[in-house]
Amino acid sequence: MGFISQREIEEFGSHRFINRELSWIDFAFRIADLAGDDSIPLLERAKFLAIISSGIDEFFQVRVAGLKDQLAAGVRSLTPDGLSSRDQLKAIRAKMSMLIERIDEIYNKGIVPGLSQSGIHILEYNDLDKDELEFVHQLFLRTIFPVLTPLSVDPTHPFPYISNLSLNLLVRVIDPLSEISRFARIKVPATLPRFIKLPGGSRFILLEQVISAHLSQLFPEMEIGDIYVFRVSRNADLTLEEEEADDLLAFVEMELRRRRFGRAVKLDFYGVPDPDVANLLLKELRLHPDDIYCCDHPLDLSGFWGIYALERPGLHDPDWIPVTPQVFADADAEPGEFFAMLRGGDILVHHPYESFSATVERFIEHAAADPDVLAIKQTLYRTSGDSRIVASLIKAAESGKQVAVLVEVKARFDEKANIAWARALEEAGVHVVYGLAGLKTHLKAVLVVRLEPDGSTLRYCHLGTGNYNSGTARSYEDIGLFTTNEEVGSDLSEVFNLLTGFSKRIDYRKLVLAPGRLRGKILSLIEEQASLGEGGYIALKVNGLVDPEIIDALYDASIRGAKVDLIVRSICSLRPGVAGLSENISVKSIVSKFLEHSRIFVFGNDESSPVKVFVGSADLMQRNLDRRIEAIFPIEDHELRERVLEVVRLDLADDCSSWELDSDGDWQKIATTKKIDAQNQLQRLADQSAIPLRRPSRRSRFFSTFSIRSGIEK
Repeated sequence: MGFISQREIEEFGSHRFINRELSWIDFAFRIADLAGDDSIPLLERAKFLAIISSGIDEFFQVRVAGLKDQLAAGVRSLTPDGLSSRDQLKAIRAKMSMLIERIDEIYNKGIVPGLSQSGIHILEYNDLDKDELEFVHQLFLRTIFPVLTPLSVDPTHPFPYISNLSLNLLVRVIDPLSEISRFARIKVPATLPRFIKLPGGSRFILLEQVISAHLSQLFPEMEIGDIYVFRVSRNADLTLEEEEADDLLAFVEMELRRRRFGRAVKLDFYGVPDPDVANLLLKELRLHPDDIYCCDHPLDLSGFWGIYALERPGLHDPDWIPVTPQVFADADAEPGEFFAMLRGGDILVHHPYESFSATVERFIEHAAADPDVLAIKQTLYRTSGDSRIVASLIKAAESGKQVAVLVEVKARFDEKANIAWARALEEAGVHVVYGLAGLKTHLKAVLVVRLEPDGSTLRYCHLGTGNYNSGTARSYEDIGLFTTNEEVGSDLSEVFNLLTGFSKRIDYRKLVLAPGRLRGKILSLIEEQASLGEGGYIALKVNGLVDPEIIDALYDASIRGAKVDLIVRSICSLRPGVAGLSENISVKSIVSKFLEHSRIFVFGNDESSPVKVFVGSADLMQRNLDRRIEAIFPIEDHELRERVLEVVRLDLADDCSSWELDSDGDWQKIATTKKIDAQNQLQRLADQSAIPLRRPSRRSRFFSTFSIRSGIEK
C-alpha cells in the first residue's frame, strides 16, 4: 500500500484519540480489579487499594489542578481528542464517581470481611471489648490528646487553613445553656499510625474513631453533635520558572513551602454531609459542588500499608528473592576482578527478577572502593531513603575521586528528599548539579572512568530504564545494561558534559537523546517499518502513549499494512481496531504484582527487515520527548537482544494479568485460556539465569514456540 497523507488520517477527526485523563482513570480501574480479585492473597489486595488511594491523590493534585487552572485562565484550546478543560472536568467527575463506588464495594464487601475471616479485624469503636476500651482511652490521654488542637469556627475565629491531604474532623459543638452550636475543626495527626493496633496484634481501629470517641475531653461541658470526617486535596504541581531563579535549590524549596497553600481542588467526605456543612466548606475552600466526593470507605487508604506490613505469609504473595546472575555470582570478588568481569562483554540485568543490589549497587560500591577508578558520574532522579548508592558516592568523593552527580530536584513529590541528598553529597565534596533550566533530567546513567593495568583509561557504563532506587527495584520491572563499549562511553561522557557544563550537541554515536533527536528517531523507525507494508513490524512497551504525532505515525503504519503490537501499562491515547485506521494495531496492558516499568522499542521481524531493539527511559509522551532529558540506547549483542525480545514475547502472550483496549476505548480483561503468566515465567527464567549461561535450559525450548511477529503460539 502506498503512502497515506496526514490529511487522510486527520479526516478521522479527534475521535481517533482517547483522552489521557480518562485513560488514567481506566488504569486505576484495572488496579481496582486486582484489589477485588479473590484469587489474589488478601493483604496484596489491600496493598492495591493503598496504591489506588495515593494515585488518585496525585491525579487530583496535578492533573485536575492543571485543568482547573486552565479553566480559571480562560484557556480555550482543546485536547487532541476534542475536549475543553470544562468538558474534561465533567467527564472526570462522572468516571471518578464510579471508581469511588467500586472502591467502596471492594473495601466493604471484600477486603474488610476477608480480613476478618483471616483473623485481622478492623473494628468500630463500639466493637471494642472492655480491655481494648481501656487501652484506647489511655493511648488517647498519653499520646493523642497532647498533640490535638481544636480550632473553633465562629465570628471571632476565622475558618482555619486546611493543609493539603490532611485528615480532619469537623465537629458540631453545642452550648447546653444557650443551645448555640458552633463548628470546630480538629486535624488528625499525620505523625500517628492511621490504623491503631490493639493488644494482640490482629485487631485495629482507625485513629479518627478514637478521637471522635473522646471529643468530650477536648470540649468539656459541651454537647457533641454531628461529626464529619473530611479531607482536602490542593494543587501541588510546582510552578517552576527556574530560568529566572539565581539559586535553583532555594527556588524549589520555596515552591515546596508554597505547595501546602495551593488552591483546593477536591473535598472528600466519609459519608454524606448535611447540606449546611457541605456549603460551609465549599464556601471557605472556594470549591464547586462537583468537587465533593463522598466515600463509604475510610478516607486515605494509603494507611493500608500499615496493615500490609503484618507478618502473615498466607495472606501475602510468596516472597520473591531476586537472583544473582551467574556472571555476578562471586560476591567476594575484589574490585579489580569485578571490573575484569565487566570487560568481558555487555551484560543485561532485569529487575526485580535479578538483584539490583548484587549488580547495580555493587558496581557503584566497587567503583567507590577501587583505587584505580578516577571518576564517577551519575544521574539521580528518585532514590531510596537508605541509599547505598549515595553512601558509595560520598565514600568515593571523600577518598579523592572525581564524583559528579546530577540530582533532579524537580522530580515531582521527591523534591524534598532530593534536596537533602544533594546537600549531603555537596558536603562530602561531590560536584552536584540540579538539572537544566526548563528540563527535567529523567535519563538513568552511571559512568565510571578507570585506569587500566596497561596505563589506558576505560569507561564502564550502566544505562537503565529505572531509577537508582533499591526500594522500587524490588517491585518495579526494569532493564539495565552494563557495557564498556567505546562509543557508548564516549557518548555518555559528552552527555554528562551537557548536563554539568555547556554543550549543544544533539547527535551521538549510539545514544538517542531527548529533546533533540529522540522524537525524530522514533518517527523514522516507524516510517521504515511502514514502508515495508505487510512486512513491517513494530512492538513498543511503554508506560504511557500520548503523543499525537507518534500516534498518527503508528496509524499510518497500520494503514499501510504493518503489524503494530503495543504494551502500554497506564495511559494510552491511541484507539486500536478502528476500521480503515488502526486495524493492524493491538494494545494491551499488564497489571500485576510487579509494576511494568521498562521501555522497549522493537522494529522489524528478521523476515522483511533485521530486528532493531532499543531500551531506555522515555515514554511516548510530549513531556518525555520535548521537556525532559531522556535517552534510549540500542541492544546490539545478539544474545542480549534475544533476552529483551523474550520479555516482549512473553508480555504479548500473557493472558493471566492482561487487558486489551478496544476500538471504543474500553479495556477488556483478556480471557485466561493458555494460562501464560509473564511475570511468573520471568521469575522462572531468572532462576535459570543464575546457573551457567551455556547450560541447556527450558528457556530456549519454551520460547521456540512463540513468534515475535504476533506473540501467538504457532
